[in-house]
Amino acid sequence: MLLSFPNWIIHISSALEWGIGAALLFRYGQLTGRRDIRIFALSMLPHWSGSFFILGYHISGDSIPLLLDLSEIINLFGSISLLLATLNLLKSTKKEASFVFTAALGAIMISGKPQSYLGDDIFDTILQLSSVVYISFLVLLLVVYRRDRTIFSGVTVAGFWFVLVFISFTIFCMYLATVVRGFPTLSHDDLLHGVAESLLTISNLMIAIGAHRRIRDYETGRITRSQG
Repeated sequence: MLLSFPNWIIHISSALEWGIGAALLFRYGQLTGRRDIRIFALSMLPHWSGSFFILGYHISGDSIPLLLDLSEIINLFGSISLLLATLNLLKSTKKEASFVFTAALGAIMISGKPQSYLGDDIFDTILQLSSVVYISFLVLLLVVYRRDRTIFSGVTVAGFWFVLVFISFTIFCMYLATVVRGFPTLSHDDLLHGVAESLLTISNLMIAIGAHRRIRDYETGRITRSQG
């Protein structure tokens, strides 16, 4: 295995935090009687399952790229799931629909990955499509947050957006590791890999903390049952 013990802790923490965030949001949906919030929490599960394929890929010493391909496919469906669940939340705000989707903001192309069993073109297309869908989800998430502040904490919304910081920094680290420092992949540069993954840990922790704050606010009366 290429990852050091501290790096494994970071990766496992990232996966656990996303799952905890989903569970807390589901709990909040139960407390408030909001089915749409529970649906959103469930829509986070595909991304969560994809993280275990990444862990399996690293357990194999990055020797089974099929696991990486499967994680990207699952993440695409996860992004679509989040987008649809956010549209459902937007509809539940009962305000006049004004769906303004962001046009092409630029697809995120990740280089330096191992050879894909699905083919490079298909692999890159999946990454680009997943990125566009996720960015569309983020834009609609802001619309939902602006219309109804009782659904998400601002910390949770910021956590979802912070994923873009993680992706951008990971691309930069991949360039440094493979081009500047001459490693085969980012995983071979344990320091840069760990620093990049730590940003995802921060992002997922923000999502979980924000969901916990919503539950606490509801239980302490800061968010009333009529609002929830």
